[in-house]
Amino acid sequence: MLRLTVIAMMFFGGMAAADTPVKRLFDQEARALKQMSQTRLAGYTARPEADLRYSRDWLQGLAFEKGGAQWQCLAEALYFEARGEGVKGQFAVAEVIMNRVESAEFPDSVCGVINQGTGRKYACQFTYTCDGHPEVVNEPRAFEQVGKVAKLMVDGAPRNLTAGATHYHTRAVNPRWARVFPRTTSIGVHHFYKMPTRVSSN
Repeated sequence: MLRLTVIAMMFFGGMAAADTPVKRLFDQEARALKQMSQTRLAGYTARPEADLRYSRDWLQGLAFEKGGAQWQCLAEALYFEARGEGVKGQFAVAEVIMNRVESAEFPDSVCGVINQGTGRKYACQFTYTCDGHPEVVNEPRAFEQVGKVAKLMVDGAPRNLTAGATHYHTRAVNPRWARVFPRTTSIGVHHFYKMPTRVSSN
């Protein structure tokens, strides 16, 4: 549908088309696309590495490419939150962040999700952003690995590991929300959960 919409935008943009049901449909779709965040739109237009594999050897074979601000935020989050995890665990943490970007309950950008609550000590979403310690990347090889994971995920790699999880915690803690959120999986030292869908009432 997205590809058809882009073609239609090009077609209708170059001529004064009659007001038809088809044109109205494409106009509606075009308006919706313009309101989407760039991160979410990128996820629909690019699906890199269809043969995505969760192995260190496979990841090492990929070129290290830096990205923009959203990549930087995700790479840093993975470094400080999951660099000690295996590749699968790093992808799983990245999935949670990307799932939050797509959820109406959270900000609609990677950096917005990661920095939500930053500035209030221990009241943020990701502890490293509000624990009072400076964030220093002193393991360049570890950062290169998580940077590759971040690039794949920001570019729209599939999310097959956590069944839509929006939360996680290490096995060492037991937060209150974990008692009510359904657990979707456990990978490495983390448990993953999906926030229950809120049903609005009139």
